[in-house]
Amino acid sequence: MSAAAVIAFGAATIAGVELSSTATATPQARGWTLGADAETKQNPVTPDEKTLAAGRAIFKQKCQRCHGPGGLGDGPDADPDGEDMDLTNPKRAERNPDGVVFYKVSNGRRSPKMPAFKEELNEQQIWTVVTYVQSLRKKP
Repeated sequence: MSAAAVIAFGAATIAGVELSSTATATPQARGWTLGADAETKQNPVTPDEKTLAAGRAIFKQKCQRCHGPGGLGDGPDADPDGEDMDLTNPKRAERNPDGVVFYKVSNGRRSPKMPAFKEELNEQQIWTVVTYVQSLRKKP
């Protein structure tokens, strides 16, 4: 490994960006492990009534304790400094397309703490909760 690569890797590690052969280190990553296709990864789930109900059930079981019942970031286990916990904020839409949210739910992050759910939920369930979460965002 060249000296430049060691320095770049060290800087990424200090910044809290986890790198892997399938991850990308963008400024928006902020500690998230995102796949290289995060910005373009397409949600295969149709946002119909059945999907939203299933997503709501998963959200209630896995996400509500931190993000709160309406996704406002006001759950009993919410990070008090976590302004990013409000899933309804329309300003977050541009930097959180479905693929990015998919990787965030799948991989979680260390700080602020977000559990990884890839061992608890299958891919279909993750896409289902992504669909529900994206429906919570207030329209500008």
